[in-house]
Amino acid sequence: MKRVFALTVAATVAMMSGPNALAAQVGSCATDAMLVFDGSTSMAEISFETGPNTRIVEARQAIRRAMPDIAPYRRVGLMTYGPGAGGACANVDLRFGPVENAAGPVIAAIDGLQPDGLTPLTAAVQQAAEAMDYRNSPGVVVLVTDGNETCGGRPCAVARAFRATARDLVVHVIGFRAEVDFFAWNNPEQDPLTDTTVARCLADETGGLFVTTETVDELVAALQRTLGCPVIGAVEQRHSQTALAISFS
Repeated sequence: MKRVFALTVAATVAMMSGPNALAAQVGSCATDAMLVFDGSTSMAEISFETGPNTRIVEARQAIRRAMPDIAPYRRVGLMTYGPGAGGACANVDLRFGPVENAAGPVIAAIDGLQPDGLTPLTAAVQQAAEAMDYRNSPGVVVLVTDGNETCGGRPCAVARAFRATARDLVVHVIGFRAEVDFFAWNNPEQDPLTDTTVARCLADETGGLFVTTETVDELVAALQRTLGCPVIGAVEQRHSQTALAISFS
C-alpha cells in the first residue's frame, strides 16, 4: 500500500505546477476545517498489518506532530466516532467546532480516545459539514479512517448531495493502514471488485484528495497537506522540495 500512496501523491503533484501549487491544493487559511477521526474498535487492534503498535498509538503520534504546524494558521474543529454510551453505530461525537489554536484541544481529545464501536464514517462527515454550515459557508473536512463504512451509510450519495448543495465544501480522505473488508455488513455502496474503501467517494465527488498512508511520517505529511493552508505550503516549498519528495516516497 505504501507504493499506492506514493503514486497517489505523485499524480496529484504532477497535475499542478508553479510556486503556488501547494497553496492551490489546500485552499485558503480563512476556510474553516473539521477533522473527522476514526475511533472505532479496529484502531486498537494488533495484527500483522499494524505491527508492534496499534493504529491509535501511531495516529496519536502523528496528530501531536502535525497539529502544532497547522493550528496557528487555520481554525480547526474535531469530530470523532466509535466509542461512547450509545449503540455501536450511534456514537458520533462533535468535540468542538472550528476554533483558533486548536492543536492542544485536538491532541488532548485524541490522546484520551479509547477505541470502540463500529464505523459510521458517513454520518460523521455529514455532521462535520453541518457544524460548518456547509450550505452557506465554505469548509474543508478531513477524514482519517482505517477502513470501511460499517453502519449503513452511503458516502457516495452524501458526497453527490454535498456537490449539489454546498457553497464550497471539499472532503479529503486519509486512509491510515486502511483495510477493505468485503464481508463487512451494512456497507451498501462498497464495490466488491475494488480494494479501495468506499470512503474514497467523499473525496472524488467533492474535489478532495484520497491518500493512503502506512507510517506515522506519511500520516503527518497527509495531515499537513490536507488540513494545512498556503502559509504552510509556501514554507515547505521554499525550504525543501526534496524533503517533500522524500516524505511521500
